Amino acid sequence: MAAPAERLRVCLVGGTRPEGLKLGPVAAAMREEGRIDPLIVASGQHPTMFHQAMDVFDMRPDITVRPGRQQGGQAELTSLLLAELDRVLADCRPQAVVVQGDTTTTLAAALAAFWQGIPVVHLEAGLRSGDLSAPFPEEGNRKLVGQISSLHLAPTPAAARNLELDGIAGPGVLTIGNTIVDAALALSRVRVEYSHPALPGAERRAAAGDRRLVLVTVHRRESWGEPLQRVLEAVAELVASVPDIEVIVPAHPNPLVRDQVLATLGGVDRVTVTDPLPYVDLVRLLRCASLVLSDSGGIQEEVGSFGVPVLVLREVTERAEAVHAGIARLVGTDGDLVRKTATHVLEETAAQAGVPPCPDNPFGDGNARYRAEQAIAWHLGLLATPPDPFIPRAVPADVVRP
Repeated sequence: MAAPAERLRVCLVGGTRPEGLKLGPVAAAMREEGRIDPLIVASGQHPTMFHQAMDVFDMRPDITVRPGRQQGGQAELTSLLLAELDRVLADCRPQAVVVQGDTTTTLAAALAAFWQGIPVVHLEAGLRSGDLSAPFPEEGNRKLVGQISSLHLAPTPAAARNLELDGIAGPGVLTIGNTIVDAALALSRVRVEYSHPALPGAERRAAAGDRRLVLVTVHRRESWGEPLQRVLEAVAELVASVPDIEVIVPAHPNPLVRDQVLATLGGVDRVTVTDPLPYVDLVRLLRCASLVLSDSGGIQEEVGSFGVPVLVLREVTERAEAVHAGIARLVGTDGDLVRKTATHVLEETAAQAGVPPCPDNPFGDGNARYRAEQAIAWHLGLLATPPDPFIPRAVPADVVRP
């Protein structure tokens, strides 16, 4: 009797929490289908948060890199990661390397694989803001990775169109949805003990209709300092003017940012400042929120599954689908605009109480992980045809970057 064929090995490389949350479902689908042997590599960019993201899926990285950062700059991190990941890939010799999004880890892993002649699979390919300075350096990273990837897994038709505008087209571009939607839908109903003692009560009051929950997350580097201060002051004014809202603010772990948040909102009635929340906590709060204020890209993708409006605290977004679907509104960090728009949206949602949310999330239907696994298997010659594309109903296919 012939021995079974050895499964092809694919490295999934990540280093931040969003990467872990979006790569985890793909690794799970690979294990479930049994065609591909996934090897999870933690780059060490944000070691604690990446490992926590893996914990959500009951996974542990197979390899953990420790880059030994000292200065914390982009050049230092990139050079350290390049050397370490080059060594890892030389030892593992995978048939493909999967990177996600636009982080320094994404760029370094893609370069290391490309230089070794290993096919690069770019998960969440094609996002574009059209502005190299916002978000920085992510916009540049994803454009660079796009040029050296052989398989581009675009989350939406608009992202695939963005790739075409960059000269990247053909059978190597597939539209699969976003795997963060898979994660959010699966985990929003998980009931574990909250990490902060104030959160169970906030959820109960929101569910009972006694309070409306507003979730605020501001973490991007370009928001730090004066832009953050404008947002925080707008939140304080919003709480003072809308008596039935309760605000949760998971603060960025950077001490300067956290101190600024506490100085402005600490001690304000009906405002709770927490440490960064585990993902299960975050999606549970998203599910019961009435409004979200955020500069996070991932949250723009997640709220569409829960029918929650989000004010995007940025001047541009690479997720234009959320704006066109009516999920998101771009407000930047102008304090007056943030407060006025938030007040208006809360008035709108109060008037629409009891109306069920639209079930069509333009970013995914909860099956992106299976399409990703099938696309990679097809790319490696394990399947005869690629998966059927994800086609959202809520947004036309010609929505592209601003």
